Amino acid sequence: MQAMTANQLLAGVGTLPENPQITSVATDSRAVQKGSLFVCIAGEKTDGHLYAAAALQDGAAGIVAQHPIANVPSEKIVLVENPLDAMIAIGGNYRAQFAPQLVGITGSVGKTTTKEFCYAVFSAFGKTLKTDGNANNEIGVPRTLLRLEDDIEYGVVEMGMQGLGEIEKLTQAVKPVGAIITCIGVSHLEQLGTRANILKAKMEICDGMAQDAPLVLNGDDDYLPTAQIPSHVKPVFFGIKNLKADVTACEISGGPQGTRFMLQDRVYGCFAVSIPAMGLHNVRNALSAYTLATRLGLDAKKAAAALSNYRTTGHRQNMVVHEGITVIEDCYNASPDSMRAALETLAAYPANGRRIAVLGDMFELGSITQQAHREVGDLAGTNSVSFLLTVGEAMRFAHARAQSLGVPCTHCATKEDALALLKNYCRAGDVVLVKASHGMAFETILAGFYGKESV
Repeated sequence: MQAMTANQLLAGVGTLPENPQITSVATDSRAVQKGSLFVCIAGEKTDGHLYAAAALQDGAAGIVAQHPIANVPSEKIVLVENPLDAMIAIGGNYRAQFAPQLVGITGSVGKTTTKEFCYAVFSAFGKTLKTDGNANNEIGVPRTLLRLEDDIEYGVVEMGMQGLGEIEKLTQAVKPVGAIITCIGVSHLEQLGTRANILKAKMEICDGMAQDAPLVLNGDDDYLPTAQIPSHVKPVFFGIKNLKADVTACEISGGPQGTRFMLQDRVYGCFAVSIPAMGLHNVRNALSAYTLATRLGLDAKKAAAALSNYRTTGHRQNMVVHEGITVIEDCYNASPDSMRAALETLAAYPANGRRIAVLGDMFELGSITQQAHREVGDLAGTNSVSFLLTVGEAMRFAHARAQSLGVPCTHCATKEDALALLKNYCRAGDVVLVKASHGMAFETILAGFYGKESV
């Protein structure tokens, strides 16, 4: 970040009597350096307040805390009710010093992939900032904003949530000039109870948007086309099945190198597009990025061409060939919607051998957990899975359903068992999908399969 006085950075939060220059903001004491503002966050594993005194010794210019701290002078502390809210305000104060075009991305599924498509497009027009990984919460979003510099022209900011009111706070800090809502799924159903509440939470992104800002919405979603949209934003729809959408795709064909399609825009015409990603869900993600860029005035032809610059991140449908076996790494996260998309991608992938799915539990589904996992078993049957290997308590329901449908399948008690079975079963020409919620840590199965380390 660029240096800023403490009281300018802390506007609306508090003041430090000496008003020092702040050169960085840290929530991890190990990142503190001379001139840092250290924000004490109480997390699941530890509490930042325990490290405040050490942060001062390491050069911190000030501390943001929820309560007084022993061995920390009162004149060095800004006391706040909620350090996370303070962090968001700090990010917003810093963002206000710059004038890039920032866009917001939210939705139940596909936020990070859509962010990467947006980054590919906007980068074709100027220096672009993006959220690192999926750092989309009360800490991650401010950290993204604090990376702004004078020469940045565009920024793509991912925004997630656990409950109502969280995106509203984030969007007020970001002030996006446009936004995308990818879909309204069942992720976070455990916290919010209904999809109507999830829709309400995602629509909060509009609260930070200016008059007539474009809101890009998935026209194939069953909630978004009929949603009540705030009057100050302009809805624009993309889709594949919804032929009334403003931007659609047709002539879609996929292969090992990616997907080709014809993009049809009611305003700017048609463009042939090639993206290095498979699956209809990725076509939708690409359409949304193009739609947002063009509705912000960027050249349509150039935006469509830039979609080919997309690059996957982490273990999100990353294709790896190992000893003649194609592995679809898709174990960063999982939900019913993304599980369906992944199995459809597996079914569509050209293969000389068998199609194998290694699937782990999906989290945060609340009362629909059993049914959602049973439906995964149905999907295995309808998507020509040659062999289904499941891990996790909830995936027992998928295994039972798939078995009843005649799908060859095995349920493993541990990831070690799954890895051993996978190694013995696979042969050159096979395609293997590995997918689960992040908490299942299926990346260890991948590492073991590649011979890098054991689970």
